[in-house]
Amino acid sequence: MVVNHGRWPHGSDWLNEATFECYLPLLEVAHRLVADGVSPKWTVNISPVLAEQLASPEFQKELSFYYENVRRACVETREHFEPEGRDDIVGLTRYWESFYERMWELHRRIGGDIPGTFAELQRGGHVEIITCAATHGYLPLLSRDESVRLQLRTAVETHRRHFGAPPRGIWLPECAYRPRYEWTPPAGQHRGDRRLRPGVEEMLAEVGLEYFVADAHLVAAAAPVFLYRDYVPRKTQLDSPGPDVSRKAPLSPYQPYRVASRGGRGSAVAFFRDPKTTMQVWSREHGYPGEYAYLEFHKKHFPGGLRFWRITDNTQDLAKKAVYDPALAAEKAQSHARHFVDLVKETLHHARTQRPAVVCSPYDAELFGHWWFEGPQWLEHVARGMARAGIVTATLGESLTAVPSSSTVALPEGSWGEGGDHRVWLNRDTEWTWDRVYSAEAEWAQDLTRLRHVHGDVGRVFAQATRELLLLEASDWQFLITTHAARDYAERRVAEHYADFKRLSEMARSLADGQTLSVEAADTLRRLEREDFVFAGLQTGWAQSPEA
Repeated sequence: MVVNHGRWPHGSDWLNEATFECYLPLLEVAHRLVADGVSPKWTVNISPVLAEQLASPEFQKELSFYYENVRRACVETREHFEPEGRDDIVGLTRYWESFYERMWELHRRIGGDIPGTFAELQRGGHVEIITCAATHGYLPLLSRDESVRLQLRTAVETHRRHFGAPPRGIWLPECAYRPRYEWTPPAGQHRGDRRLRPGVEEMLAEVGLEYFVADAHLVAAAAPVFLYRDYVPRKTQLDSPGPDVSRKAPLSPYQPYRVASRGGRGSAVAFFRDPKTTMQVWSREHGYPGEYAYLEFHKKHFPGGLRFWRITDNTQDLAKKAVYDPALAAEKAQSHARHFVDLVKETLHHARTQRPAVVCSPYDAELFGHWWFEGPQWLEHVARGMARAGIVTATLGESLTAVPSSSTVALPEGSWGEGGDHRVWLNRDTEWTWDRVYSAEAEWAQDLTRLRHVHGDVGRVFAQATRELLLLEASDWQFLITTHAARDYAERRVAEHYADFKRLSEMARSLADGQTLSVEAADTLRRLEREDFVFAGLQTGWAQSPEA
């Protein structure tokens, strides 16, 4: 949630950049493919908090302001380099000017409705839109089942409101999964307490979510991919294996499996991230995004913030970067797409058993265009190459037909983070954030029993307190603290959301006891409703078990 929380470096400009460099280019590519008779069959996760921001009038104002700034930057940067005779960079200012004008025209043509345009592609059968937890809360570490239910039910209802239909699948935040077992809080005043918690798949089933994506190391007895170097593999076996699966062999990540905990009351299908194709696309060190001809993400010209340089080499010396050549980069994107199609074909051939193999290659959407500028071009070439090669592409929902009904698998706990466990989000540097989260969760659960059915000012205040709790639970804060990517910012946001939650909770209880809303309290409420506006129609009862 960045709208209404500043602009630069961690405010709305981040969302504006992602819109111009990722979301609009993806729509442009999808429309071009469909017009040429090629259905991309992408499964796209648009998280609830992202959909809320993209649909916000405040975001539309911010995006327009950003567009005017980048247009001005193109002109002013050109005027700066023309006297120096830098025709190469002057030409790139025109390249960027054309790019931004084209994206803005697309934005105008779709009426500024990015979520609605993706929904239209879904109705045409070209993409499938799935959801995420409401604010990307790290589900295995949330201390209360009510919190997990609130994250999931809010996600489903928000998705239904924006896209006209409930989601069938979910991108679990950080691919983090927890089975049913006696869970012990790792932090907070109740550390050491033990209680039986349902598996994540049970909670998904409660809200009608049919499938999720997990990392391959949970199923294939393999080491986690990319940053996850020191995870000790755990073998996973089928509870009721099918005829083509050995009970003693590690399971293939090229088959989806139904996940069900012993004694659980629901199940969901898990698709597993393919390590081979993932490495090629996700890794700047080992994969396509590190190609020397591609645009260098980390070097910008100031003022203006435009990028004019290519990666050039594998050194970190930004002063040595050569000027970017869009034509050369386009050639490399096409070549890398051909390599990827061949890799998928080879992987399918070696992975095929008695059932068709499924290669699931998920990535952060912002990789395409934002971090890897040529990514959307690459995706278009891949889609066309898959069609020419006769490789069957399908959304995850369509791939559910590949799941046998006769077998279930029990998965261990884990994530796609470093080490394959929770250490990126729970460590010495972040433990204090979980103290805050667990304290707020416990207080909110107590208030829920008393304030669930209240209306008027009490209900309004309690609903906003619930929004602050959801925002406090976002896993982004711990990630930014651990990686030092924006530590001060993340620590400030945790402190702010916790303080706002405490203030609103106390306000709601006072109103329930018969006190009136003071002028100062009313101003605070209006400010927070404006700043943290997400999840209109939020109902605190969504946190309750269906059996309650």
